[in-house]
Amino acid sequence: MKGSANTDGETSPSRFATTRWSVVLSCAKSKAANDTARKALAELCRIYWRPVFAFICRRGYSVADAQDLTQDFFLMVLEGNLLSLADPRRGRFRSLVLKALQNFLIDKHDRQKTQKRGGGMQFVSWNDWMAEAPSQLSIPATTLASWPADKIFDLRWAATMVEQALRRLAEECESRGRRRMFSVLSKYLTADRLDVSYADLSASLGVPENSVKRLLHHLRERYRAILRDEVSQTVETPGEVDDEIRYLCAALATDAR
Repeated sequence: MKGSANTDGETSPSRFATTRWSVVLSCAKSKAANDTARKALAELCRIYWRPVFAFICRRGYSVADAQDLTQDFFLMVLEGNLLSLADPRRGRFRSLVLKALQNFLIDKHDRQKTQKRGGGMQFVSWNDWMAEAPSQLSIPATTLASWPADKIFDLRWAATMVEQALRRLAEECESRGRRRMFSVLSKYLTADRLDVSYADLSASLGVPENSVKRLLHHLRERYRAILRDEVSQTVETPGEVDDEIRYLCAALATDAR
C-alpha cells in the first residue's frame, strides 16, 4: 500500500510538524499542553474508540460494561497525564494506547471505589460514535472467542484506518460529482488486476474500458495517499509510516486467512 511520491496528499518530513500525534508529543516534551494538542489528542481518541471497545469486550466484559469502560478510558486519556507519559522512543500512538488501556483495566477495581472519572460526563455519546463511524468489518464469533485481545485491537485499528481513508475518498468523489464512480470502483481498490473485469465495469459506468482503467488507477493512487496520511497522523516521524502500513496490511491479511 505504498503511495506514489507525486500523489496528492503524500506525507513529507515537513508535514510532521503539524500532524496530530507530533503536536501531542511536542507539547509533552515541552510540558506545555495547549488547546491545539488537546484537540489533536481528542481527534485521535475518536478514531481509536472501536479498537479499544473491541479489546475490552475480548477481555470478557459485557457490551454495556465495555461501553462504560471505553468512555472512562478516553476521559482518563483526555483529562489525565497521557501527555507526560508519551515517550518519544515509542512513536506510535497505537502502541501507547494499547499499553495505557492494559494498565487501565488492571487498575479497574481501584477506580470503581472512587467517583466515576469526569463526574459522569461523556466524551461523546455512544450513539454518536456508532452513527459517525459504522464499521464495515464483521469479525466472526469464532475469531472473537479465540484471538487474544491485543490481536483483536490490531485488527480493529487496521480496519478503522482503512475505513477512515475510504470515507475521505468517498467525500472527495462526491464533492466532484463522482459518487457513483466511487461506489462502483471502490470494491476494486485493493483487488488484483486479474480479479477486475474492465468490460463489466465499463458497461456499468457507461464509459470506455480505457477510461475505467484510468479512473481506477487514479482512485487507487488517491486511496493510498489518503491512507498514508491517516497513518501518518498516528506516528511521530515519516520513517515510521511504511512500517506502520506494513503492520496494518499484516493485521488485515491475518483476518483474511
